[in-house]
Amino acid sequence: MAAQTTDATFEKDVLQSDVPVLVDFWAPWCGPCQILGPIIDNISTKLDGKAKVVKLNVDENPHTAAKYGIRGIPTVMVFRNGQIDTQLVGVRPEAAYIDALSA
Repeated sequence: MAAQTTDATFEKDVLQSDVPVLVDFWAPWCGPCQILGPIIDNISTKLDGKAKVVKLNVDENPHTAAKYGIRGIPTVMVFRNGQIDTQLVGVRPEAAYIDALSA
């Protein structure tokens, strides 16, 4: 299952990570986010130890969402060495997220 990150822990959880990190920017009221949730959790299980998978609730953590210009959700970003590597907006097949982490 994907871990939760917050405005307070984002730097440690994501930007300082030694492995690639997939971040799911979501909100509980977002229908497509509810569809994507199980896909993200499945990726977390499949890639355990190879990459980190975290979720950030944009309603509860507006600072980080604003910092990265999140305008539509779900938005998924892959970070490498503290930098955005890939950004995907909307629901995609699981393979698209795995490919983004593996690139």
